[in-house]
Amino acid sequence: MPTGVVLALNPSAPNVVDAAISQARTAYAAGVSQIWLAQQFDVDAITLSALIGAAVPGLGVGTSVVPINPRHPLLVASAAQTAQAAAHGNFTLGVGLGSHAPEHRAFGTVWSDPVGRLREHLQVLRAIFDDRAVDFHGSAFTASPEWPVHVPGGVPVPVYVAAMGPKALQVTGELADGTLPYLAGPRTVGEFIVPTITQAAAAVGRPQPRVVAMVPVLVDDDADAARAAAAERLAFYATIPSYQKVIAREQVSSVAELAAVGSPEQVRAQLQRYLDAGATDVALSPIRTEPEDLAALWAVAATLP
Repeated sequence: MPTGVVLALNPSAPNVVDAAISQARTAYAAGVSQIWLAQQFDVDAITLSALIGAAVPGLGVGTSVVPINPRHPLLVASAAQTAQAAAHGNFTLGVGLGSHAPEHRAFGTVWSDPVGRLREHLQVLRAIFDDRAVDFHGSAFTASPEWPVHVPGGVPVPVYVAAMGPKALQVTGELADGTLPYLAGPRTVGEFIVPTITQAAAAVGRPQPRVVAMVPVLVDDDADAARAAAAERLAFYATIPSYQKVIAREQVSSVAELAAVGSPEQVRAQLQRYLDAGATDVALSPIRTEPEDLAALWAVAATLP
């Protein structure tokens, strides 16, 4: 998987889909080989991945990430296979536990046993993607459809999980193809994430999972201004318990220290630390989304492996 970038959607565009496809084309022309799309409560990330994958042949497209709540794995599998067929094999499904407070407020409910739900969700996806059939009866999900579940042209679908805790990494190593940790610095990647997920995969005979470090990035020769922008943009994550644990593990005083900021050379050096720590890939998430900032970020991404 090549170095990727998170696509910056423009909610004020007259047509957000047209704008996203245009931005993806521009990024691809600039040398970016992989883009990632976040899922919130507006644009559907899997649908948009399918549209971009069909419109920009050769560009890798993926979701980072689609929360498993409140989505049934049968429907996620259907959408993911459709996206894979549209992208002609260039789609990657990234999912996450999605058990943060904003999701609870949006849906008015709290899902218990998030890791157990993740395990069952992945078991259903694996059955559909690997065996093209499923008959699953679990505690959180039942998936036993009478109709076909296979989409011609829609497999294989690589599955990644935004896993950073030990239990989630264990499940991910056993059932997924890799992880997409965000704000997990080089120390956390090298000393915790890579050995934990690798050991889990090896124990069940699966290949070594990929670790795609999702890193907030701002390319700006004024490093002090870039750090200030990173502190403002990332402050929200310091309020989320799961991210608080990651920040503490990294032994930094501020979440902004986990961003790669500065000149192109400084940013490349900071990103290289993740690869040196054992991450198989990095993906650059823009802190600022002005056209000149995106162009600078894409230029850095295009020079990385």
